[in-house]
Amino acid sequence: MSMTPGGEFSPMEMIHVNVSSRAGGYTIGSSAFFRCMMRLTDQDVKLSSADREELQVLAAIPHALDPDEEIMGAFGRGWRIVPPRDNRDWPVLEASPTRLRHAFERARSILWIRAAELRISAQEIASIEEEFDALDGVIARAEAAGVPVNISYVS
Repeated sequence: MSMTPGGEFSPMEMIHVNVSSRAGGYTIGSSAFFRCMMRLTDQDVKLSSADREELQVLAAIPHALDPDEEIMGAFGRGWRIVPPRDNRDWPVLEASPTRLRHAFERARSILWIRAAELRISAQEIASIEEEFDALDGVIARAEAAGVPVNISYVS
C-alpha cells in the first residue's frame, strides 16, 4: 500500500490508465500520474479559465468499468466520449493526438510550477515524468499515423 505525503493511505494506488491507438498503446500504472495529471482539476488549486479549458479533456477520461453516466456522449474541442457498443465494451475518451498532447503538457507545466502547493514529492514527480515520456511516444506515433488516441482507466 502506498502513502500520500500527509501519511494517509492512498485509495488510488491501483489505477491503470490505458492509452491506445491503431499506432500502439501503453498502460500507465502510476497513481501519482492519475492524481496529478489526469485529475488535476479535482485538486484544491486555483486554475485560470484557460487552464481549466485545456485540462477539461483529461478530467473527462472515463472509468472503463464504472462509467459516470453524465459524461456519456460528452465532447469538447478535439475530443469526445465514445460510449460502449455492447456489454463487452467500455467507454473511452477519443482525442486528437495534438489536443491530448497540449492537455498533458499544460498539466505537466502546472505540476512543475505548483508542486509544493499540490504536495507532490520528488519521487512522485520522477514517476510522472517517466510515464509522461512513454505516453508522449504513444501520442507521437498516433500523430504520425494520423489516428486518434483512446484513453480510459480502471481501478
